[in-house]
Amino acid sequence: MAITKQKKEVIIAQYADWLGRSRALVFTKYTGLTVSNLDQLRANVREAGGEFHIMKNTLAKIAFEKAGLEINEEDFQGDTAVGFAFQDSPGLAKSIVDFAEESDFVEIKMGYLNGKLVTSAEIVALAKVPPLPVVRGQLLGTLMAPASKLARVLAEPGRQIAGVLKAYSELDAAPEAA
Repeated sequence: MAITKQKKEVIIAQYADWLGRSRALVFTKYTGLTVSNLDQLRANVREAGGEFHIMKNTLAKIAFEKAGLEINEEDFQGDTAVGFAFQDSPGLAKSIVDFAEESDFVEIKMGYLNGKLVTSAEIVALAKVPPLPVVRGQLLGTLMAPASKLARVLAEPGRQIAGVLKAYSELDAAPEAA
């Protein structure tokens, strides 16, 4: 059944919306993937703050051209599904790369990161970057380390004086040996 021109325009507008909101895109080939496996992949991507959609190549090319993104024609051949990172780019890449490593049916074609075309090898490298909450924790730990060291250094003389005073008080309280 052919898609009407109005329906195509609606689909292109939906694709454009996803492209506009997405921080990163991961193109995959999904030939042979079962519906249950596809649902599992979508759930993994959703947990990473993204969405995973099967796209019609001809309409996707139009949406990409309208968005001003460079396209590679051979990547729009065959079955194409795209992961959209609306929150965490490394998280999206990791969820798709991990699934692709476990499945013989998902192959990473290429992607976009902040509007720049990237290769499948770069997507795999992006997947190795820790998720955003972990990076935030590491950054916070790095920022807090000098402050906690300074607090310990400043508190040390007071702690030493308190130790000496405690020792003298215990010395005075101790019974004298006869």
